[in-house]
Amino acid sequence: MNYILIYLIGFIATTVGTLAGGGGFISFPSMLLLGVPIHSAIGANKVSNTVSSFTSFWHLYRKGEVDWKESIWIMPVSVMGGVAGGMTATFMSASMLTVVASIFLVFGYIISFLGKGNFTNQKEKLPLNKYSFSGLFGIGMFDGMFGPGQGTLLFNLFGYLNLSYIKAVALVRLATVSSCMGAAVTYIASDKIIWSVTLCLMLGSVTGAQLGVRIAEKLKPQYVKPILRIMTLLLLIQLWINQFNL
Repeated sequence: MNYILIYLIGFIATTVGTLAGGGGFISFPSMLLLGVPIHSAIGANKVSNTVSSFTSFWHLYRKGEVDWKESIWIMPVSVMGGVAGGMTATFMSASMLTVVASIFLVFGYIISFLGKGNFTNQKEKLPLNKYSFSGLFGIGMFDGMFGPGQGTLLFNLFGYLNLSYIKAVALVRLATVSSCMGAAVTYIASDKIIWSVTLCLMLGSVTGAQLGVRIAEKLKPQYVKPILRIMTLLLLIQLWINQFNL
């Protein structure tokens, strides 16, 4: 097993994922190409995402970019959505999951054009209303069912809710911690984890998360929505290529 490559996969995927989501579409297929068993690859991603997402959230929290009181409710909502998604996925075929994932991503793409802001509002707090609650629950459900693309969908949701970009980065990381933690525990308990692979991926992911969050602090907000639209389209193309073996 090439552990240096696994480290680099974690580094690149998490750097991209921190900025705009979609890192799972880099790390997961790359690990499968290296011969990592599918359940071990999923488990490694969940463990590394839990740790790396928390480190980037904690960095922004300590800098005062996000208020704990306004965001704490994200965690139980994301966990409930993840559990509901995991249970739903057990009754769905792989092709049906791809269709559902495509619907979610198309909806996220449309939402990116409907948002009231452009990630420039520095004062707006995350509201607890029907849009934020249902959006977070639905995306948590998507993460439980499918996974890759969850971060991009969250960015589109927070753009619609008119949050600043750096606050959106922090909240995406917090929601990712919530949705991945339960899955990580499940894979550890079922003895599906290859720890040498997981630790290499986690080290790369933590490094990538720290680089990504520092790039995010300097990224001009007006560039974010075009990046998200491109990322969403790339995710859809990747899904369709996998589905139709193009």
